[in-house]
Amino acid sequence: MSGEVDPRNRLNDLTGREWTYALRSVITTRYPTSGPEGYAHDLRRAHPSPKPPQLIAELVRFFTRRDGHVLDPFAGVGGTLLACSLEGRTAVGVDLSPSYAEIYAAVCERLALAPQTYVVGDSRGLAGLPAVAARPFDLILTDPPYAAMQAREKTGERKKRGQGAATPFTASPDDLGNLGYWEFLGELRRVIEGALACLRPRGHLVLFTKDLQPTPEHHNMLHADITTTLREVPGLEYRGYRIWHDQSLNLYPFGYPFAFVANQQHQFILIFRYMPQG
Repeated sequence: MSGEVDPRNRLNDLTGREWTYALRSVITTRYPTSGPEGYAHDLRRAHPSPKPPQLIAELVRFFTRRDGHVLDPFAGVGGTLLACSLEGRTAVGVDLSPSYAEIYAAVCERLALAPQTYVVGDSRGLAGLPAVAARPFDLILTDPPYAAMQAREKTGERKKRGQGAATPFTASPDDLGNLGYWEFLGELRRVIEGALACLRPRGHLVLFTKDLQPTPEHHNMLHADITTTLREVPGLEYRGYRIWHDQSLNLYPFGYPFAFVANQQHQFILIFRYMPQG
């Protein structure tokens, strides 16, 4: 394949070879958490699930062109914003937590990066935020707090280390991470519908999620239920998923010696495209 960018390519700045590599269905990583490649992980780890900026950067490169504009309605400690700074994109992040905003500012100072726009607020009111409404976004890239997963007591390695206490994202009753499973799905749809009003036509939504362990009442394949829920949003087309395999996670003998309980070392990266009618 050519080493040049095809002039018909309006999605990104990738060559054919780079495009092909970006289509692999499984991303396997073991990112360092210290030194320059840790991107101040010692600060970002105050969040229960900080995403590596290098991983986010790969997604930003595929779904935007240089100078693209990205929205993260669940910004956390700013993994998406950091990736956009590294890749020459602009971004707006929104989160309920003032402490996460402060951590993001401290990370930018340490890394000598100009901070992107970070708004402390509720993403259910995106349209009312001037920074969000200023101009259309090319990409919505986010990692929502899924259905009280972090609000539960920990098992496995963390419990073994005496770190088994629940680690909710915030104590706010407005936090989607403190909602029950089905209520979470409804509120996530509400947030995404509001975000799509700020997304240009043919832009993409890329969303991280992780399944919960099944129960007798439900399979708890959250990635499937999120997909089903968001496919009901007018104009939003599901385009598939990629799997992030995080090799830095330790294995633990869940269920031993009585029953199968999977170690979940992966997350789903769900990909949608916004194709409004008219």
